[in-house]
Amino acid sequence: MCVALPGKVISIKEGRATVDFSGNQVQAYTGLVDVETGDYVLVHAGCVIQKMKQQEAEEIIELMNGIAE
Repeated sequence: MCVALPGKVISIKEGRATVDFSGNQVQAYTGLVDVETGDYVLVHAGCVIQKMKQQEAEEIIELMNGIAE
């Protein structure tokens, strides 16, 4: 089972988004979901698979940070 963490889209260019996961930036294809800079997303296997509301994303990030501590 995989756990996907929310990341924030910081830029988009030619069908690829740069997504920030707490300072770790990754490239993800955007062909499955229409995203914009500033959106919170879930990424799996190098593809954006879901867009999230900011509040939900921040709650999940906070929860996971608490578990990691």
